Amino acid sequence: MPSDKYIIKKAGEVLKIEAEAVNGLKKSMNADFLRAVRLILNCAGRVIVTGIGKSGIMARKIAATLASTGTPAIFLHSTEGLHGDLGAVTKRDVVIALSQSGESREVLEILPAIKKIGAKLIVFTGDKNSSLAEKSDLCLDVSVKKEACPLNLAPTASCMAQLAMGDALAIALLIKRGFKEEDYALLHPGGSLGRKLKTVEDVMRRGADIPRVGEKMNMEKVIFEMTSKKMGCTCVVNGAGKLTGIITDQNLRNHLQRDRNIMKKRAAEIMTRHPKTIAKEALVDEAITMTGERSISTLLIVDKAQKPLGIVHLHDLLKLDR
Repeated sequence: MPSDKYIIKKAGEVLKIEAEAVNGLKKSMNADFLRAVRLILNCAGRVIVTGIGKSGIMARKIAATLASTGTPAIFLHSTEGLHGDLGAVTKRDVVIALSQSGESREVLEILPAIKKIGAKLIVFTGDKNSSLAEKSDLCLDVSVKKEACPLNLAPTASCMAQLAMGDALAIALLIKRGFKEEDYALLHPGGSLGRKLKTVEDVMRRGADIPRVGEKMNMEKVIFEMTSKKMGCTCVVNGAGKLTGIITDQNLRNHLQRDRNIMKKRAAEIMTRHPKTIAKEALVDEAITMTGERSISTLLIVDKAQKPLGIVHLHDLLKLDR
């Protein structure tokens, strides 16, 4: 039986071979790569990524990466394409076909239909003289010196090369489209990633849900506003509707300790001036950080005229983690 030391050595060699395979793709960052980027950018339809076997698995992942970074894309299994799924392809589309050998039978068999439909064809292959390369509109070289498999049979380094080329293409398209963080957030609304990319505007309470009182409001009405809106606070505005302060449960407790006649006070006498605000475009994570650093539970959002636009509570922000 091979020793543990030998196994660790061979596993390290796998990583080295695969890293070299990816690094070797720099040879393909050329005019053909730029033409592929332009072809997809000018595509009026979608990108259809197809393959069979391990290349098919890589094709599925590439389609997912393209779709999540602003390039509409779907995966088409080459075998299923032979049995009706080619109906998803239109002349407005660009097809990306993956085959390390460039001779995968199922991929080659769907090419006549793709050509007849009128879709453009980009190929990822390790053999630029293969049948698939010859039939393509553009061929991107993903050849590798050897597989990480000691038998040089199992697709390993070649799969990494295909995947890396797909990532390079997706990111190049992302940059060319000017795809921004907010665009990514729109396509990833769920889970912890979605939470991190949500903005304060996505979660803030607005309109009639904002607890709000005038500076001259008596404390009975102030307390009613705080309890009825269930925020544990209320913002205070002047006669022009501009934000001038905030009254929180803590404000009430502090004043009660000093003055039992609090009910005779007006909002302006109790409020904390210059309350903390945050831009509606700020990310939720930024809002959570701000509440923690300042030991507060609510943040106000105002418009350019300093009028309350929204309010966000720490509980609303933390709910997004669930």
